[in-house]
Amino acid sequence: MYQLCKNVFVCVLFFLSTISYSQITDSVFVNDANALLKKQSKEYPSIDEVLKPYKKDSLQLQYLIDVYQKNAYLEGESYVLNAMGEYCRNTSQYDKAIEFHEAALTKAEAADNKLLQVRALNMLGVVYRRIDDIRRALDYHQEALALAESIQNKDTAVKKSIAVSLNSMGNIFLVLEQYDLAVQRFTKSMEIEKSVGNKLGLAINYHNIGYAKEATGDLEGALVDYKESLHYNNEINSDLGRVICNNTIGRIYIKQKKYQEAIDIISSTLEQAKGLRDKFHLSSVYTNLGWAHLELKNYKKAKKYLNEGLEISKEYNLKSSIAENYGRLATLAEQEGEYKKAFDYQKLSYELNEEITNEKNFKYVNDLIVKYDTKKFINTQIKNLEKENATVKQTLKRNKSIWITSSVVFAFLAIMIYILYRQRLLNNEKKILTLEQDMLRSQMNPHFVFNSLNSIKQYIISNEQKNAVHYLNKFAKLIRKILDASRVKVVSLSDELETMDLYMSIENIRFSNEINFEVLVDEDINLEQIKIPSLVLQPFLENALWHGLSSKKGEKNIKLSVTKTQDDFVTISITDNGIGREAAAQIAHNKIVKRKSIGIALTKNRLANFVKDFKNSFTVQFMDLKDQFENPSGTEVVLNIPLR
Repeated sequence: MYQLCKNVFVCVLFFLSTISYSQITDSVFVNDANALLKKQSKEYPSIDEVLKPYKKDSLQLQYLIDVYQKNAYLEGESYVLNAMGEYCRNTSQYDKAIEFHEAALTKAEAADNKLLQVRALNMLGVVYRRIDDIRRALDYHQEALALAESIQNKDTAVKKSIAVSLNSMGNIFLVLEQYDLAVQRFTKSMEIEKSVGNKLGLAINYHNIGYAKEATGDLEGALVDYKESLHYNNEINSDLGRVICNNTIGRIYIKQKKYQEAIDIISSTLEQAKGLRDKFHLSSVYTNLGWAHLELKNYKKAKKYLNEGLEISKEYNLKSSIAENYGRLATLAEQEGEYKKAFDYQKLSYELNEEITNEKNFKYVNDLIVKYDTKKFINTQIKNLEKENATVKQTLKRNKSIWITSSVVFAFLAIMIYILYRQRLLNNEKKILTLEQDMLRSQMNPHFVFNSLNSIKQYIISNEQKNAVHYLNKFAKLIRKILDASRVKVVSLSDELETMDLYMSIENIRFSNEINFEVLVDEDINLEQIKIPSLVLQPFLENALWHGLSSKKGEKNIKLSVTKTQDDFVTISITDNGIGREAAAQIAHNKIVKRKSIGIALTKNRLANFVKDFKNSFTVQFMDLKDQFENPSGTEVVLNIPLR
């Protein structure tokens, strides 16, 4: 049914898109759009005052984008792109929403308008939070908050943006189960909303504080805050707010075992939820209705509502909602005695939750495994236990003292084995920690940091502000990625290539941007699925730069290729057209100050630790390249990393 509605919606949009702009050129809308263009307003409040009435009409928004783009009105274009992003988010088109908000951020940066930048960053954070990309969402909101607080004259619009950042960060802390931090952010946000008289902001913050109280077990306190939020939503006549509040109030009633009251209040808001463009909340309404009926053992209705919620969640890729519905369906299947189905559902739920927070439902999954295995093999296990019990009784009768002595010896041996095992684990963890610390020191060495900042300083001295800001942003992102990498053991190959691109951009400044760096990836390779140790490619690129190309005249090229010639391996090759290893070694030998490089050796140790439990090992090959006259023409490093 929902797919049918979606198809109808798409058809309607297509029909509307065929309407020519001539049909709206006589409207008040076009007069407002042109008046704003003529005035070239640069302040967000002035733009919002004119264009806010048109934010819910995608056809009008597209018209504004085209007009303002043609006339190079950056501030207006940024505002409208953000509005289009909000429209897409509210219709669950999250990929398109991200594209529009990123375009809005680019236009705001080009216009050097901080408030529009803050708004775009906050909107990106909201979208990523909706699709459960918590880490990226938090980064965007923190960046937005820092930028907003740097604005000296904080008018109402700036204060509202700060409140949005604080509120969104609080929501992220809720997901991470850091409830004290979440309440701190919500409280600060609420103070700002009260100062500017924003009832919508107050409604949102009361609701979020209620959620934090609910998560910590304070159901009565949560209920008070949810009802206060509902009060403000009724004052501003918000259907969306009423749906959210009635749904969460119903959830509290379920936890208080007031199941029929929960069903009544959630059912009363179901039709309103169906009318919302954002299906996130409709999915939650169905899920809670299914939960309430499950508690009343109305299994038929429970299954109907839970499957409705699951269908919508899957259609719009709402990971948290999918996981919750799978969890409820697992409980339903368990209560009906279908342990295999319960195990399958709970496994799906666990995997999704692990992807989002890396911690949920592990114990419950194990319990279901036990129940399923117990039911399947119960007769055999009972017989085995009976035989073992008889044998133990006979042994105890025959020689009780020997049994006790053996138990003591066994316990002693077990303790010794455990101590040795723990010692081995600790030594291994110490080795891993030492390698990671050495890796971080290698990437954050003072020479690189000093030289990079010194290069950026030259742009500032030369008054090349765009270059200075551009490379300073890249340097900041690189440092952040290096610090992030120090907290994880492995990253996706996609993240690694992004980090290497940032590293090469910074190093290239010192080469006057003479280095041509190229990355080639086979089309059939999924970079997100391939995991490698973080920052493992950096030492090879550093060698290519400073040993191969630093002393070379003329064109300087580095090519990084990712191929998959075998099913169990990914091959990464780094090729430079430098002076070759032999000439580089001679230059290093003649230097008065010799710098000992530990990067390659450290990388090999980290790779060895990474693949120690793999079926295959890694290989690193260094090959000297020759031209047709057998003269050195560069070096190629080929790294083969096993996938399993």
